[in-house]
Amino acid sequence: MSEDGMDDWAAAMAEQAESEADQEAGDNEDVQVAELDELTDDAPITQEEKKKLDTILDIPVTISMEVGRSQISIRNLLQLNQGSVVELDRVAGEPLDVLVNGTLIAHGEVVVVNDKFGIRLTDVISQIERIKKLR
Repeated sequence: MSEDGMDDWAAAMAEQAESEADQEAGDNEDVQVAELDELTDDAPITQEEKKKLDTILDIPVTISMEVGRSQISIRNLLQLNQGSVVELDRVAGEPLDVLVNGTLIAHGEVVVVNDKFGIRLTDVISQIERIKKLR
């Protein structure tokens, strides 16, 4: 590297050191504190927003409960008959997955109500977690 290049490097290092010293001393006048309004849920829903929400609420979705999964060959699949047992990837007593249009939204447990099976939601996945799983 030439002597000129070393001078440029030294000047850049000196400039950076000076900038850091100014920031530590609090001399940076470009910094401004932003004042933000606090979010509240008190805002009433307008008639237009209610109409949009009503439209969305009528869209049908498919909800399914998944006990577990297993991968088997087609040969073994064709050999299944009444009384066959397929081992799943879950331990007995582990919560079921509740899926809406194939997206995990909650975990739950099987219950019986008036001789019919149902599912009690034990853990609902937050919207933030669902969005993370989409990526």
